Amino acid sequence: MKKRNLLLTVLLGIMLMLAACGTPKVPEANTSTDNGGGKKAVSGEVKEITVAGNGGKIEQLIRDEIGPKFTEETGIKINYVAGLSGEIYAKLELQKNSPQIDVATFTPGDVVKAGNADLIEQVDSTVFPNLDKMDNKYIYSDKGVPIFGYTVGIAYNTAMFEKEGWAAPTSWNDMYRAEFKGKTAYPEVSNAWGHAAFYNLGMANGGDLENIDPAIDKAKQVAAISDTFYKNSTQLLPVLQQETAAISILANYVVTDLVDGGLPIKMVIPEEGAPLQSLTAVIVKNTPKKEAAEQFINFVTEETSQKIVAESGFYPVLTDVSLPENIEEIIGISDAKVYTPDFELIAKESENWIERFAKEVVPELGKGL
Repeated sequence: MKKRNLLLTVLLGIMLMLAACGTPKVPEANTSTDNGGGKKAVSGEVKEITVAGNGGKIEQLIRDEIGPKFTEETGIKINYVAGLSGEIYAKLELQKNSPQIDVATFTPGDVVKAGNADLIEQVDSTVFPNLDKMDNKYIYSDKGVPIFGYTVGIAYNTAMFEKEGWAAPTSWNDMYRAEFKGKTAYPEVSNAWGHAAFYNLGMANGGDLENIDPAIDKAKQVAAISDTFYKNSTQLLPVLQQETAAISILANYVVTDLVDGGLPIKMVIPEEGAPLQSLTAVIVKNTPKKEAAEQFINFVTEETSQKIVAESGFYPVLTDVSLPENIEEIIGISDAKVYTPDFELIAKESENWIERFAKEVVPELGKGL
């Protein structure tokens, strides 16, 4: 009897303790908002995305300026992987079945290639409302969203030109003016800048994207007054900075960097026109972080981010955002003839151009010096 009473007493004590503790609560998701009301990342959701793109100024702009602001607003960190556009394309091919990159930024040719190879997602325009606010000249594919605008033109050292009494260049045909012998710093055709100069030089002389014979003929004249062609900006830019070359082919954002570094240089959009294009953000096929990738691209194309883009020497892709006045004077295109090339056709013809350039143009280097 005593044992039974003792057992009842113990059971009653346990029941009273459980009642005092109450019903256990399910842990709530850890959410918060920033000071501006933007939603922070939810605990257990995406904490980081990987963005792959060019190094140099493009890397600095995303990694150091736009990326931290995106993280502050969303809580999602940016892991930036730097590489040339073609190198990033190769990574997407290798990682096709298990992507490690969520967003890639490509030059136009590689957007076309990646789209044709089914490595990137189709753009859903309803997800990217800023597309409706963009200059249509930057939009050339339904597989990506333009983020940084740029063009390629003739850049020249204003001090050297003034000293020599040379007239400023106005045409693609000024690339092979006789007085520039030994003073050129031109990229070869496999380089994106040299590539653009090549087909524009051809079109300025009656050719087109499928008939490049005029481009070959004129490029031979360019080669004759040149010591060499440069494969990339790492080789080319020091020649300009040392002022051993007076004229080159550059993208606008590089020109602004050189000016900031104290070089007296200016870019000209040739009278025949220049290709207006964009660094384009694409979402990698089968990324498990698609929504976060879309969120990042939308952030980069918002007005606040595009103002940072403009201040960095790129052309803003939104029609309502303008270049700062001091940068407009150096790389402005308001009165210039710019156009959107047929990048599908260019991608198709490029290998042939590179092959012919190597066989027919490169052997002419220095023959006119």
